[in-house]
Amino acid sequence: MKIAPATHPQLFAGRDEPILDPDLPIIDSHHHLFDRPTQRYLLDDYLEDASAGHRIVASVYLETLAFARTEGPEVLRPLGEIEFANGVGAMCASGRYGEIRVCAAIVGHADLRQGDAVAELLDRALQTAPERLRGFRQVTLEDPTDAPYRFIPVRPPSGVMQSPGFRPAFRHLVSRGLSFDAAVFHHQLQDVIDLADAFPEATIVVNHCGHAMAMELGEEETAEVFRRHRVLMFELARRPGVYCKVGGLGMPFWGFRLEERKDQIGYQELATIWRPFVETAIEAFGAERCMMESNYPPDGRSAGFVPAWNALKHIVRGASAEDKAALFHGTAAKVYRIQLPAHAA
Repeated sequence: MKIAPATHPQLFAGRDEPILDPDLPIIDSHHHLFDRPTQRYLLDDYLEDASAGHRIVASVYLETLAFARTEGPEVLRPLGEIEFANGVGAMCASGRYGEIRVCAAIVGHADLRQGDAVAELLDRALQTAPERLRGFRQVTLEDPTDAPYRFIPVRPPSGVMQSPGFRPAFRHLVSRGLSFDAAVFHHQLQDVIDLADAFPEATIVVNHCGHAMAMELGEEETAEVFRRHRVLMFELARRPGVYCKVGGLGMPFWGFRLEERKDQIGYQELATIWRPFVETAIEAFGAERCMMESNYPPDGRSAGFVPAWNALKHIVRGASAEDKAALFHGTAAKVYRIQLPAHAA
């Protein structure tokens, strides 16, 4: 692990916790790999976490603008990250690292403000990783305050979803059968609702339980944010082409302030704090349209890998076997078209 433990003390927390439901197969529907001057989290680091006890059988790689090309047309530079992730996927498909298939599916980056010019990127990306590329994401987290941008390595451009090129570019995604991962704060969920209405045939995956933005707010303001978040999540869920990733609750945006803690945070405390938002997502979308995620390593600011998965399992411990299967691997396998070996199912 190359991320300073003094910066993220929870990254190493809870590896000695008993594993809840250890035989349950998990497709981690959202994680990252990157190498930056102050943060490095690559395949060996993810394998160390994924082999700590939970039965992670496959994962979905999400873009972070890592390993982009530094030369050539700007619209095509994200191909570098897709090439990287596809190489990791090929390494793990060899079986050399056990049954886990890291990067079994890839969600790449595209600047959808570029309009029709994005078509060449999509086609080149499909040629580069035809067995793993499943969709694209462009982070569109916007907030009137500067608070959240302390925790975002690359500040997203503003007005992406309102730009003239966005919907023409999005149409190219849809026509190629590619999904779109939507990374927004709760007050931007109406934009996702409008997008789903304009493209009812699209597959849209809202990231991180719709990210309620409640940093640095008082008690009454926070309660209103959470109320509004719940209303919008239920409204978004009325669109059948929209799915929800359940996780991202370790990020500071929620206002839990767990990232300030130096003591080890166990799964039961995480479950108590996260429960309302996990239950809101599942109640709104249903288990068949929800998929669990680690969002690692960003969620490591507040939760160790083992406690995070334990917390998610604990919250849904009363669910049926069918619903658990959907939440922990079935929905992700369906949306990202992941075929697992028989022994991993």
